[in-house]
Amino acid sequence: MYIGKLGNGSAADDGVYVLLKEIIDNSIDEYVMGFGNKITIDFDQRLVKIRDFGRGIPLGKVIDCVSKINTGGKYDSKAFQKSVGLNGVGTKAVNALSRHFVVQSFRDGDSKLARFEFGELVEEKNLKTEEPNGTSIEFEADDTVFKNYKYIHDFVENQIWNYVYLNAGLSIFFNGKRFYSKNGLLDLLTRKTNEEQLRYPIIHLKGEDIEIAMSHDSHYGEDYYSFVNGQHTTQGGTHLNAFKESIVRTLRDFYKKQFEPSDIRASIVSAVSVRVQEPVFESQTKTRLGSTDIGPNGPSVKAFVNDFIKTELDNYLHKHPDTAEALLKRIMQSERERKEIAGVRKIAKERAKKANLHNKKLRDCRVHLDDEKHERRLDTTLFITEGDSASGSITKSRQVDTQAVFSLRGKPLNCFGLTKKVVYENEEFNLLQHALNIEEGIENLRYNNVVIATDADVDGMHIRLLMLTFFLQFFPDLVRHGHVYILETPLFRVRNKKETIYCYSEEERRAALSKLGASAEITRFKGLGEISPSEFGHFIGENIRLEPILLNEDTSIPKLLEYYMGKNTQERQEFIIDNLRVELDLAEEEARKNEADAQEEVKSTKKKKAA
Repeated sequence: MYIGKLGNGSAADDGVYVLLKEIIDNSIDEYVMGFGNKITIDFDQRLVKIRDFGRGIPLGKVIDCVSKINTGGKYDSKAFQKSVGLNGVGTKAVNALSRHFVVQSFRDGDSKLARFEFGELVEEKNLKTEEPNGTSIEFEADDTVFKNYKYIHDFVENQIWNYVYLNAGLSIFFNGKRFYSKNGLLDLLTRKTNEEQLRYPIIHLKGEDIEIAMSHDSHYGEDYYSFVNGQHTTQGGTHLNAFKESIVRTLRDFYKKQFEPSDIRASIVSAVSVRVQEPVFESQTKTRLGSTDIGPNGPSVKAFVNDFIKTELDNYLHKHPDTAEALLKRIMQSERERKEIAGVRKIAKERAKKANLHNKKLRDCRVHLDDEKHERRLDTTLFITEGDSASGSITKSRQVDTQAVFSLRGKPLNCFGLTKKVVYENEEFNLLQHALNIEEGIENLRYNNVVIATDADVDGMHIRLLMLTFFLQFFPDLVRHGHVYILETPLFRVRNKKETIYCYSEEERRAALSKLGASAEITRFKGLGEISPSEFGHFIGENIRLEPILLNEDTSIPKLLEYYMGKNTQERQEFIIDNLRVELDLAEEEARKNEADAQEEVKSTKKKKAA
């Protein structure tokens, strides 16, 4: 209920990041109230320490605030009417789900420290201090709950960037690196876009309890970043729906033409932030706003957002005719593109409709991401496999409730530089977009995780690149929002009569040999089809290893695709030559490693004899 899902840290919405957010939210609320303009976050492997410089938890309430339900300090306080969390459950949940949790409050020269292990109080101290006022919380998530977890710092940095965009003037230091924003959502959109690709300068509008930034570029799809009271609502909600409707209505009125909503919003990139009193979210993880009103005596969310955009955006376009003209050209271009593919799209839809009845490529699961009330919707996964043998192994070993399989017949088309028309003309691409249900955008995506499962050989790597090109070219939101992964499968199986160890790298293979002895049997898996269904179940179950596809904030997708998937440029040739590792180099490296292993084993044997 409170953490959303467990996960192992490979997805941005996994529980370990929600734990982090729950603690930071309290520090942010102090800043919003005008107490402390600095927060420090330090990581030491799995140990996290967060320190703010607000007022500090009242010393007599420190233990209650982190361990007893309904003891939050924000009730009946007008100051916190537009806070993210009011009931104080979050910190208790972090405490309960941590093997190690320490809270220390500093107030006017006095300090209170409390230490917990697995949610149980083990130590408390009253101390004198010269530290400035504020609160420090240190925790390490319970690895019996969050199995095999690790923090991906890119995800943490994205969280921190969102905090500073929504709280201009706040400094957050993450492992010593400063994160700061002066211009709020304007900075967010500047960082998320490439100025060269924008059709017009970013429109930045700010009012009481609302801020928006928007532009259009040349990518396919719609890209939104929505926030409520500083909380990143990744699944949108009433405020984002109101924003989308208001943009269409305002631009139709401004240009006095009934454009299709899809033509107006095609290629939009935007951010919207609102503050509401007593927000109602659809879950404790606060990823979707359910509130219909701004406050007890205020207008509806829809009316509030619409009135602001209708007035401010209309005024802006009248004052900036160059922007208005560029925006109109972008809308009309989208209209032309839509009409150009209308015929082939209709034929492709009919073909997909017939194929869905007997789609041999898709082995579907029972639960889907759009099953809003199902508790396992976030576990839904589509494996995109290479050939029949690999898909057969996964199909036989998968969890039929939440795991589906889509089988490619071979290498897909390199679609770099092609228009979206190819998605409908290519039967495989058309069936895949229908299986995912992303033709109109990712709002109705049927699987939370889209996993490319190919062999770890040259052909498998090439198929990965071709599939990533497809997604980045036509459905970049799928990648931007963290839905696309690469499945890691073991390269080796090392076993003796007592134990079997699966190894994902040379280092793990050497460690397994060291543990099981040099006489252990080693099997090298050359492809997924060689792994039996009974074994495959181990690799796609609770210990599944997924490598997320991450885009750096300054990554230009067109430039990225041009470099790797475009014509054979001189720059790419030089990169390959400079980084080429020939078979002889690899053989020499392997020989050196084997010699080192042998020497280590000799030393170990001598020590045992000496003992």
